[in-house]
Amino acid sequence: MRFWASILLILVIDQLSKFWVVSSMVLGESRPIIEGILDLTYVRNRGAAFSILQGQYWFFIIMALAVVLVLTIYNLKYSPVPWLQYATGLIVAGSLGNVIDRWFYGSVRDFLSIGWWPVFNVADMAIVSGGTLVMLYIFLNDTTQELKS
Repeated sequence: MRFWASILLILVIDQLSKFWVVSSMVLGESRPIIEGILDLTYVRNRGAAFSILQGQYWFFIIMALAVVLVLTIYNLKYSPVPWLQYATGLIVAGSLGNVIDRWFYGSVRDFLSIGWWPVFNVADMAIVSGGTLVMLYIFLNDTTQELKS
């Protein structure tokens, strides 16, 4: 249930935030939220993080759907600890949020800008947060196993 709840929550927040930005800003427009720290900057990204692999539309869709499939099967088969369910749910939700963009708009709608960092969106934050939590789980689990031996 945690897995599905996190997917639904993040997908709704991601898509609503993108809808709001697209309906209230023009492409390329930037609005300061916290002067010098955080801006809303509406851009479209046909690549991945840091705009790498521009135009690889099908590659990103297929890879994202493969991640969704693997993590969903993992959750259905193993029912991991609660916070790992949330973590994998974040990754799935972020992947699906960006797949929706690629499928319907041909690119990902990004709008959060922090200084020199590339512009990103809620789906990107979910993927990074979920991935970080999964790595933390693996690290802590490995450390616990080493201490037991």
